[in-house]
Amino acid sequence: MSYLDYLPTSWNKNRKVEEHPLVTLRNEVDSLFDDFGNGFFGSRNEFSVRSNVSETDKEFSITAELPGLTEADVDVSVTGDRITIKGEKKSEKDERSEEKGREFHRIERVSGSFQRVMTMPFMIDPDKVQAAVKDGVLTVTIPKPPEAIENTKKIKVAHAK
Repeated sequence: MSYLDYLPTSWNKNRKVEEHPLVTLRNEVDSLFDDFGNGFFGSRNEFSVRSNVSETDKEFSITAELPGLTEADVDVSVTGDRITIKGEKKSEKDERSEEKGREFHRIERVSGSFQRVMTMPFMIDPDKVQAAVKDGVLTVTIPKPPEAIENTKKIKVAHAK
């Protein structure tokens, strides 16, 4: 008999991994940290922008999820080495007052203004930046200046002995 057989979690051999108490605890802690900024320091009614930043030899690319927004709802501006993405997600109607007697148990769809500022490792030429929205995803392309491309040198990586 193993010492694991004495643990209450091992008594039910048919339990799925997702139902394991430690997996549940881990998911709750992850959720707590995911919501930390919104839940403790901000309002639950803020619209947040999730984005990816990628780089090639010639440019940086920012993709941002902006569900339900069009190009008219988004403003992209450049100041020096900073790029700012801001806008507002407007609520078409207030669902809470839609029907008498309807009780909401969870409200996650939010509206409101948002702003995201990112700093690039070089001065941005605003005339060369391109931005487009398609299917709720904003793509901003920022070409690197020639001096940033010239200063980049690939280093060969050798196998250590």
